[in-house]
Amino acid sequence: MKNNIFDNKNVNLEVLKKRAYNYRWAETEEGVIPLTAADPDFPVAKEIVENLTEYIKDGYFSYAPHTGLESFKESIAKSLNERKNEHVSKELVLPIDSVARGMYIVAETVLKEGDEVIIFDPVDYLFRESTLAAGGVPVLFPAKLKDGYIDLSELESYITRKTKMICLCNPHNPLGAVYSEKDLDHILSLSEKYDLWIMNDEIWSDIVFGERPFKSICSLGADRNKKTLSVFGFSKGFGIAGLRAGCIYAHDTEIFNKIVKTSNVMTTAGGISTLSQIAGITCLDECYYWTEQFIEYLKTNRDYAVDRLNNMPGITCHKPFATYLLFPNIEGTGFDSDELKERLLSEAKLAIVPGNEKFFGPGAKGHIRICFSTSFEILKEGLDRLENWLKSNKK
Repeated sequence: MKNNIFDNKNVNLEVLKKRAYNYRWAETEEGVIPLTAADPDFPVAKEIVENLTEYIKDGYFSYAPHTGLESFKESIAKSLNERKNEHVSKELVLPIDSVARGMYIVAETVLKEGDEVIIFDPVDYLFRESTLAAGGVPVLFPAKLKDGYIDLSELESYITRKTKMICLCNPHNPLGAVYSEKDLDHILSLSEKYDLWIMNDEIWSDIVFGERPFKSICSLGADRNKKTLSVFGFSKGFGIAGLRAGCIYAHDTEIFNKIVKTSNVMTTAGGISTLSQIAGITCLDECYYWTEQFIEYLKTNRDYAVDRLNNMPGITCHKPFATYLLFPNIEGTGFDSDELKERLLSEAKLAIVPGNEKFFGPGAKGHIRICFSTSFEILKEGLDRLENWLKSNKK
């Protein structure tokens, strides 16, 4: 591999087995390879470590401003505007402790009991859970790929007089799809026609492989996005999930002020650690070189894994244009995803995420999710275990 940062020798399994939770190394038995949660196995860019170390050396851990460090908000707005043309004002950026928390804040701010929310199926479960927590009613729209894009031709038919919001995951987890400008315009036009909010999750917007570039719905103009509430974070593109660093941003002052109120940051019950903000500033200002090298490395893993999976008995797998996730169809194996997950774990010492309603919705049936943000050697061993098990357990 040409990028030494992402050599197998830099995967510190001793540390990962102590610290990497959420279905990963620290939560699996010795000898298990976890290709599970979307979290890199590589250490972060050295500048993050250096700047955090420099910040803490004086020994002060004082309160931060209620709505976040000005320097962090400036870095967020500058990055989103220069890299993704999102027309973001720093005054309408709220640093928050993770995209997940941001999604809950957005839902609580705009939803009332009984409001319907259109959620693509399959998609990450946080859209559903944040909607339910706010008293909303999830309405599942089947997310089917057509020529590598999610087919939106029937989306309007899912809108009723009770619909209040559309949830947009761009790039999409777990399908790895990005949206075309035409599709984003279609979603925005529906929002305008029916006066709907859009919850726009862009946490994966830095992990895009280039065949179909990422385009943000916010790039279609601030005036058209006054009802778009976006969340962005640093765990996928920079590997700092444990620091819980994210943000919410809007294009309208009135709704932004409501977001701030809902977040409880003004009472200190909500908010984000200063250390997380220092790390976030460093990510945006100094570490995109790391992300760009990571993407080049991930391309090799992606292409290898897709080819391997498509040559395994009973499995088909499309190539994702973004994320470091694969979502192969396993229906041809004769196993459902939960059974396959359990048997792979106990018999092949391989952990994967089952495509079930809990994680992604009922539309995930017949699939599994595999994360490939690890070394080539670990990925190969994991896929070897999957293939060998399948060949020995044909139905």
